Order: sequence, then structure tokens, then C-alpha cells
Amino acid sequence: MHKELRVAAYAVCVRDGRMLLARWVARDGGKRWTLPGGGTDHGEDPYDTVVREAEEETGYTVEPVALLGVDTVRETHPRRLGAAVDLHGLRIVYEARVTGGELRHEIGGSTDLAAWHPLDEVPALTRVGLVDVGLGLWRDRPATGRVTGVPEHPADA
Repeated sequence: MHKELRVAAYAVCVRDGRMLLARWVARDGGKRWTLPGGGTDHGEDPYDTVVREAEEETGYTVEPVALLGVDTVRETHPRRLGAAVDLHGLRIVYEARVTGGELRHEIGGSTDLAAWHPLDEVPALTRVGLVDVGLGLWRDRPATGRVTGVPEHPADA
């Protein structure tokens, strides 16, 4: 079985009691809400990934303000011609704040909608498990709201 590692970075954006989510469209057409974010390009810093992906999927410019945690997932996925892949996903989760842009939906990507959802309504949404992981990390973050080691700006690294 083919083995594959996917490194991705995601943003937990909460503002005025609402959480920013993007609706992911699966290959089978199923739709589930997820955190804005996605896979890193080769050589790309995860900080830059989350900024790029959030803008692509939501229209917003975001600033990561804290590293909330790292989550892993391991799944087997079928591939064409009967092959399968053993996928190990490494998911880096940041708390981020919106600094600019306007809410819009992604065109031609893996998501089709972006929206703010009241926190108390998130559990009723059709969503991927990563939303619950991110929300749990956000709720359990240190009282200061910052974790050391995340530069104020990528150039500070």
C-alpha cells in the first residue's frame, strides 16, 4: 500500500461569538463545513499556508496569533484502479484574526461557501471532525491567548 504524508495548516477564527468556516466539497459531492485552511506547498511555511488558504477560501486576510496545537489523522483511502493509500495527515491549527478583505466564496477550489456561524450552532452543522478539534483547542488555549514561538510576522522567525 502506498504511504502518503499530508501537512496542512488551518485557522480558527472566532469573532463576536461566531466561527468562520468554509464548506468543503468531497469528491463524491458530499458537503461538510471545515476550518479554513489546507495543504502546504513544498517548502512553504505553515504560517504562510494558513494565511494563503484562508484568503483563497474566505476572501479574508488573516493573521495567525497563536499556535493552538497539532492534530494527526491516519486513514486509508481508495485510489483509481483498485489501489489504496495509507494517508497520514499532520494538521497544524492556529488561532487567527481577520485583518482585512471581504467575505466571499471560493471559486474553482475544494470549498464552495464561506460563512460565520454562531458558536452554539456549530455542533448542529454537518462538519468534519477537524472543526471540533479546532474549537476544542481554541477553548482550551492558554489564558493569555498567545503561545510563545509563533512570530508576530514570518520575517521575525
